[in-house]
Amino acid sequence: MADNSVDVIISNCVINLAPDKSRVFKEAFRVLKPGGRLMISDIVLLKELPESIRESIEAYIGCVAGAMIRDEYLKTIKNAGFKDVRVLEETNFPVEFLANDPVGKGIIEKLKMPIEAVKDIAESIISIRVQGRK
Repeated sequence: MADNSVDVIISNCVINLAPDKSRVFKEAFRVLKPGGRLMISDIVLLKELPESIRESIEAYIGCVAGAMIRDEYLKTIKNAGFKDVRVLEETNFPVEFLANDPVGKGIIEKLKMPIEAVKDIAESIISIRVQGRK
């Protein structure tokens, strides 16, 4: 897309799948018109996941393994040039979500995780809605 050609960019839970999130946000900034707006819903972490989860293909497919720490994610958006970066909403995932989701269930079974570990992981995963302006 051409520089300064887009009014609004929206993304619903896919940036966490990008290996180079910094590049994604820099490209978004490049194509937005001055005053343009970025609106994102994505999965982020409150603390690092265990290595077994970070390296799990199932966790990556389930949009968990590629997620960044919340503050790093917001800093990456700001470093791309966005102003007025604000979290509009945060939602925690109940442990039942992981335990009953087919992908989550597969991860738990494959890694033979005790329920305490599942609870700890579930408490560190949140969904956020973020906006920023060029």
